[in-house]
Amino acid sequence: MSSSTSPEQPWPVRTVARKIAEWVDRLGAVWVEGQLAQVTARAGTGTAFLVLRDPAADVSLQLTAPIGLVRDGGPAVAEGNRVVVHGKPSFFLGRGTLSLRVDEIRAVGIGELLARIERLRRLLAAEGLFDVARKRRLPFLPGCIGLVTGRASAAEHDVVTNAQARWPAVRFRIENTAMQGALAVPQIVDALGALDRDPVVDVIVLARGGGSVEDLLPFSDETLCRAVAACRTPVVSAIGHEPDTPLVDHVADLRCSTPTEAGRRLVPDLAEESARIAGLRDRARRALAGWVDREERLLAALRGRPVLAEPLRAIDARGVEVERLRDGARACLVRGLDRRATELDHVKARLTTLGPAATLARGYAVVQRMTGDDPLPVLRSVDEVGTGDRLRIRVADGAVVAEVAGDEKAPDKAQPPAKRRRTKASST
Repeated sequence: MSSSTSPEQPWPVRTVARKIAEWVDRLGAVWVEGQLAQVTARAGTGTAFLVLRDPAADVSLQLTAPIGLVRDGGPAVAEGNRVVVHGKPSFFLGRGTLSLRVDEIRAVGIGELLARIERLRRLLAAEGLFDVARKRRLPFLPGCIGLVTGRASAAEHDVVTNAQARWPAVRFRIENTAMQGALAVPQIVDALGALDRDPVVDVIVLARGGGSVEDLLPFSDETLCRAVAACRTPVVSAIGHEPDTPLVDHVADLRCSTPTEAGRRLVPDLAEESARIAGLRDRARRALAGWVDREERLLAALRGRPVLAEPLRAIDARGVEVERLRDGARACLVRGLDRRATELDHVKARLTTLGPAATLARGYAVVQRMTGDDPLPVLRSVDEVGTGDRLRIRVADGAVVAEVAGDEKAPDKAQPPAKRRRTKASST
């Protein structure tokens, strides 16, 4: 088609629209499944206009059907219901729009919906989105709670009222969205993303009251389940009543059976916490008082010991012992000195007795031959002197100098004393 046109020879709009219509008309009929987002039946024209939306993506398709087909469908053909339609694509030349001319509409049965939910459950479980290990603990006292719920709904009232009754200072950031129908999933996903990006929000709550299986279908949607699993902020699921268990309950970090229970689980009870703190304070006071009493008794016992009651007793005892040892050392030293003095006196007496002075006092003398003024060694034989030699004779009270007077040799012992050598002495 592009080769047949040029800037100089363009096609008119009608030609392009006709060619597109001819190409679309060659397409065959198809079966399509989706959720009815809008149903408009115009009695004057005999044609009903519907909008079929993909619940897992932001994609919709225009439908046209005979008004009788819509009326004959009854409650099954209503906004929010899942249906399967059979139709043929057509291009409307007047408005240049593409639509699906529907000739049959079938409601998706509950059994088939539950079977699809069960298949999705097994798929998500196999991927580990239901594992307990990946679930995070909720903060003990969140600073701000993000709440995703319907506008002015009973679920919002239950969560906020019960939370504020337990902890009056709790703060909320509320995101109101559609909680059923074709717009529920994308709006809830957008609200989750906004709350997850807010650093002030510590926990996110999905709250909705009870409803039929069809009403709770958005909370078993794969897109919503994966969005909850991807949140970095802990998510609490409070959908429906106790028997209701949509898939988001298994993916969330905490499941609450009702919005009322969620309000109670989100924050601690102020009265209970105050009572617990008071009890802990009393226990701490009693424990401290008991510890002080034990320490006082221990100190009293330590003070009662002799070493602390009379600390100088040991010092006095040691002083007496030191004094005794000092006296003993002094006496031992004196005895040793006395013994040594006595021994010294004995040695001195022996030296005096054996010394030359004592011998001289008994009448003996020491004779030395002199040469000049210096005396020579002691004279031991008469053969060592000759006539005229000078001798120094030492006696007990002094010494005299004598001179040998004769030249005769020392006489024999048998000769008389008159013939012996004579000496002439002079005192010194």
